[in-house]
Amino acid sequence: MIIYGVAILAFCTLVGKYTGDLIGIMIGVQSNVGGVGIAMLLLIVLANFPKKIFHIDEISQKGVRFWSAMYIPIIVAMAAKQNAVAAMSSGALAITAGALAVIFSFALIPLLIRLSNGRG
Repeated sequence: MIIYGVAILAFCTLVGKYTGDLIGIMIGVQSNVGGVGIAMLLLIVLANFPKKIFHIDEISQKGVRFWSAMYIPIIVAMAAKQNAVAAMSSGALAITAGALAVIFSFALIPLLIRLSNGRG
């Protein structure tokens, strides 16, 4: 069932937010530090656990895979929006660095496609 995917997604989000807040407190920053990344890594680990550990049937596994596939693009888009707002108020250097990172990432897509052909 897809509900298992939602439950695992919620668990990973809460653990990531809590852990990111703790890291922020430990380094003296009034912000969540790495919580999204921690949540995404935890979701990847939990979604790829062997069936022997969770005893989840195939339909439930599909729900977990669906939500793990949906989570990463949504969170990346949310983080990108926050970064864009911060960059616009920070000046030309931040905007230029962001634009160059996007251009470089797009330029790497054909290379990654060539490297992945025949695998999978």
